Amino acid sequence: MMAPTLDAIPPVRSGRRGRPRLRPDQLHADKAYDARVRRQECRARGITPRIARRGIERSDKLGRHRWVVERSHAWFNRARRLPVRYERRADIYEAFTFLQASLITLRQIQRFC
Repeated sequence: MMAPTLDAIPPVRSGRRGRPRLRPDQLHADKAYDARVRRQECRARGITPRIARRGIERSDKLGRHRWVVERSHAWFNRARRLPVRYERRADIYEAFTFLQASLITLRQIQRFC
């Protein structure tokens, strides 16, 4: 499913004048995507793959930072109602999601101020 996902990426808007790039310059991925075929799919589309290697546990390479998306999902999963959806109505679930996002933002503001 990586190739169709790469093909579905909308044009990247960089703020510069001229024709927008069709694809990003690099792809960062975790060890689950470590296969020669995945790297070839990226290179065929002109994307430089930065994929962590299996069996390498070095802290100075790609896996050093916790990815922003994984961290954000973990923050949202702190609210017990969000990982397992109990509400039948989408508007109530969306309200709980907004509430959790505002609590996350408040914690971050308190942390830095």
